Amino acid sequence: MNQVPLQDFRRVAEALAQLRGQPILQAVMRSDFRQLRIELPDGLITVISVNLDESGHPRLEVDVVRQARDKGKQLEVRFEPSGQTA
Repeated sequence: MNQVPLQDFRRVAEALAQLRGQPILQAVMRSDFRQLRIELPDGLITVISVNLDESGHPRLEVDVVRQARDKGKQLEVRFEPSGQTA
């Protein structure tokens, strides 16, 4: 039986510590139990997955993503090629 390195568990624990005390909007586990996706109301998404590395050993991975916020109105600036004037 292959074991997951302790460092992988530490990375997951650090990511989950960010979720402490926050309400969870949605949590979804893949049917093969290889991925857990946790979504918070503020747009933070944490994905914890188990993948096999090149040698076939399990590796825990964690990704924390924040959805882009609406920036409202933005100023559009166009640049003309040099030598041309408007």
